[in-house]
Amino acid sequence: MGENYSYLELRALHEIARVLSKSGELKEHLQQTLDVLSTWLGMERGMISVLDLQTGEAWLDVARGVDFEAGEISYQPGEGITGKVAQTGRPMAIANLGKETHFLDRTGARKSLDRAELAFLCVPIFYHGRVAGVLSADKLVHRVESLENEVDLLSAVAELLGKVVHFRAVEEENRRLRRMLAEAKRPTTNIIGRSKVIQEVLRLIDQVADTSTTVLINGETGTGKELVARAIHDNSRRLNAPMVQVNCAAMPDSLLESELFGHEKGAFTGAMTRRRGRFEEAHGGTIFLDEVGELSSIAQAKLLRVLQEREFQPLGSSRTVKVDVRVITATNKDLEKEVALGAFRSDLFYRLNVFPIYLPALRERGPDVLLLADYFVLKYAREFGKTVKRISTSAIDLLISYHWPGNVRELENCIERAVLLSTGDAIDAWHLPPTLQMKPAGNQSASRGKLEALVSAFERDLITDALKDVKGNQSQAARLLGTTKRIIQYKVEKYGIDPKRFRARVGNVKSMARDKESSMGG
Repeated sequence: MGENYSYLELRALHEIARVLSKSGELKEHLQQTLDVLSTWLGMERGMISVLDLQTGEAWLDVARGVDFEAGEISYQPGEGITGKVAQTGRPMAIANLGKETHFLDRTGARKSLDRAELAFLCVPIFYHGRVAGVLSADKLVHRVESLENEVDLLSAVAELLGKVVHFRAVEEENRRLRRMLAEAKRPTTNIIGRSKVIQEVLRLIDQVADTSTTVLINGETGTGKELVARAIHDNSRRLNAPMVQVNCAAMPDSLLESELFGHEKGAFTGAMTRRRGRFEEAHGGTIFLDEVGELSSIAQAKLLRVLQEREFQPLGSSRTVKVDVRVITATNKDLEKEVALGAFRSDLFYRLNVFPIYLPALRERGPDVLLLADYFVLKYAREFGKTVKRISTSAIDLLISYHWPGNVRELENCIERAVLLSTGDAIDAWHLPPTLQMKPAGNQSASRGKLEALVSAFERDLITDALKDVKGNQSQAARLLGTTKRIIQYKVEKYGIDPKRFRARVGNVKSMARDKESSMGG
């Protein structure tokens, strides 16, 4: 029927084809297509709905002449004119909207208009023989010479739109899946931190939690290895089963076998009753062997046997106990070095080191020091009934510049003491232990450089996180951080931060803004 098109209609189709061939955002191309229909062909209002790949529901994606919020309007298969066209794949043309009972006007765009003056056109958009979306528009009745010709023209536009509309559906499905994955990437945990090294730990927890793989957690004393073990258990299918913790360093060899595997009554002097061991208590759940590097060679041999066979005999018993237990171990020692020195069995090490997780020291975690400090301030202020709410600048300087040999445990003890000593609403430098205020004479200049580097790293992370939260808007980031836009612009330039990448990550913000300004519906 192309030979019946007027010059203006051919020009409009050519312009739409040109728009769709350009590179750029798909949603923007659809919006520009509606602009062409309005400017060149006199369509009063129009909208493009995209079919959900999973449900077949038609959701309003772009519109002109209608005010709507993204994701707000949708049509079930067969619901209203749009839903009927999506379901049947056949176009519908209404000569007089005033007489059409199936027209929903869900967008409310024609509430204050005389519908008798409007004709409504609705056509399916196909991709590879399947309905991918719906294109609809209305036009003043006196400007419609032939409904058939109008439907034919709109169908030609729909043919041009097929591929773009299909990929819009794919794009939104991918965005939905990415959002679900992003939400699933941070496991349920009491671990506090936004530093890259802690995010990596959380990623590893997420990967290993819902398996039965044996995990070895490496880290200095006080880094929170038990929190990692708890997070792995809490995010696994064993969540509702027990998690049993054993401190291997506190267990003499004489009691180890009885403690881990249990004993029968009379098995040894003092065994007045039968007792279940820790492995049997953890059946169906998790056993966490802390400080596993402290086990003696005898204890290592006994542990290796139960790891290999998943069964054992309680002390003084002939019965064999089979257990289904997930084993997590932790150590502050370099077990590879211990193996090389002959202090730790190599066969046990390889059994334990299936999935290693390295937990960084607090001095490696940059901005997490202040996050943790603030958390402990609130915790102990509540516990002691104090009014302490913040940490003074002088105290912050000391906290950041200190090397924290005792890690998170030392920081917690330090803040607990400071909250107890404080008489006002802030922790000051003199409330902190003397160890934080002393440094070797030779390290003073190095510490100053280190402090500057740490403060810069902390500041960069704060600004980056704020920009992420507000989708790259520097004015909003300034308000969030309690400073001015000029200072944020200066810091962004100083640290080489690109705010545009945060806009790109959350979708086309400019396109959404334009959608709202020129919004339309049906």
